[in-house]
Amino acid sequence: MKITFMGAARTVSGSCYIIECAGKRFAVDCGLHQGNREIEKRNWNLDQYGPKKLDFILLTHAHIDHSGLLPGLVSKGFRNPVYCTAPTRDLVEIMLLDSAHIQEMEAEWSNRKSLRTGSKAGKPLYTIADAENAIPLLATVEYDKVFEPVPGVRVVYKNAGHILGSAFIEIEYIHEGKKTKAVFSGDLGRPEQLIVQDPDDMEAADYIFLESTYGNRNHPDDEHSLDELAKAIDYSYKNREKVVIPAFAVERSQQIIYSLFLLRKQGRLPADMPIYLDSPLAIRATEIFRKHPEFYDEKTQEFIRNGEHPLDLPNLHFTESREQSQAINESVGPAVVISASGMANAGRVKHHLRHNLWRPGASVVFVGWQGVGTPGRKILGGAKKIRLFNEEVAVAAKIFTINGFSGHAGQDDLLGWLGTMQGRSVKVILIHGEAEVQKEFASLITARYGFEVHIPEYMEELELTPGREMEAVVDMAVARPRVDWEFLMRDSENLYEELRQRVKDVRNRPWVDQVDLRDRLLDVNRNLVALISEM
Repeated sequence: MKITFMGAARTVSGSCYIIECAGKRFAVDCGLHQGNREIEKRNWNLDQYGPKKLDFILLTHAHIDHSGLLPGLVSKGFRNPVYCTAPTRDLVEIMLLDSAHIQEMEAEWSNRKSLRTGSKAGKPLYTIADAENAIPLLATVEYDKVFEPVPGVRVVYKNAGHILGSAFIEIEYIHEGKKTKAVFSGDLGRPEQLIVQDPDDMEAADYIFLESTYGNRNHPDDEHSLDELAKAIDYSYKNREKVVIPAFAVERSQQIIYSLFLLRKQGRLPADMPIYLDSPLAIRATEIFRKHPEFYDEKTQEFIRNGEHPLDLPNLHFTESREQSQAINESVGPAVVISASGMANAGRVKHHLRHNLWRPGASVVFVGWQGVGTPGRKILGGAKKIRLFNEEVAVAAKIFTINGFSGHAGQDDLLGWLGTMQGRSVKVILIHGEAEVQKEFASLITARYGFEVHIPEYMEELELTPGREMEAVVDMAVARPRVDWEFLMRDSENLYEELRQRVKDVRNRPWVDQVDLRDRLLDVNRNLVALISEM
């Protein structure tokens, strides 16, 4: 078996692993790369996936960092089945159409800007038509049912307990007359998580591709999370301001509604405090969650049997239109606003932050992982100001971080799941995690279980042969292109010297010109100060 790591290698987005075995070529997941500009440039390397040569794709779950490049592959000629569970199929449909709409809108905005400057117009990564063409390829499978997408490759989907319909995938094939099994964890959930059932255990594996998002820490318990959410609500309610919750549209938004339901039952949610789910995608996702109660855990199903649906609240308002969204910020008084995106780097939540982040009585509640370089990560890092819509906005609201809502397994959960393999000859490949976290987690796995652990690089080719060492081929110029700091510093110094020389002539220009140039230089200096503070 040869694996090519197209994403989620020393990062937490762009999950895609192209597998060559039993004479076939297929992929586990096909996610969008998210993060800074350098990471997101990888989305344009679609030809490297060899879309026309993929026999099929196995999707672990619907999140866009696991499914969001499917329309891109379709645009390049992929036409074969994409296997997933029924909830994943329904969620992927709305998420791909939403993602394609964003791609088209961003391209249109960029092209208008290019036309004004005389630059060349660009194209979207993919279009709504590409997303629509991807949807018929989705083929549903059931948990625990063995199927063969092609002869010689046996696949089983098991419940990963991450979001509704999420799975870890067991792939079995014959190599030199011997059965070999590889397990891809996808995103593994936590025990006792709201709505979804607990993750299944593994039974056996030769190779385990294990996510490591939280490999260096554990999450607080659910009760602590409820307490923190109640504190944020109480703080802003007393100050007659709003609680803004950046939340991913799928799974996290539904968890927050469920948590507010629990707070209401405990008498800790003010009866007159309106709650807005301000994300068309989250609204549609909530409807899909309601469509599949058979995937709920027993506690949630018991609430429903008793006539209480955890995704219903008397004061819950779904705001579909832009006008309804704008009206939230025009309203006076306290409210809870759940809005996408979860990292505050896109969508309606940026408008809510612009209107509320600078208010001392408001609160902002982060309930999920924040990617490097995103506004959410900067706020959590202690930034005094962040830039929203080309405007510097002060961070004066009270900031809450609630890690207990995470749909990802914490360190102890991951080790416990991996521990079912104790005493076996297993090799672990860590995926979907930040590099420093993975190094720490790898050492812990080896110390506790003695398993050999490998941390792959982006675009690495890894050869897996039972009974032999793992053989990796890596082009580091592709995986981690060198940053030439020496050149950058020389260039900056040359520019500063040029500036110093030109200032001599500027002193003789009209005063109005001088103050205009002074203000522009002050802007440059402010940006430089912000850059230095992050280094």
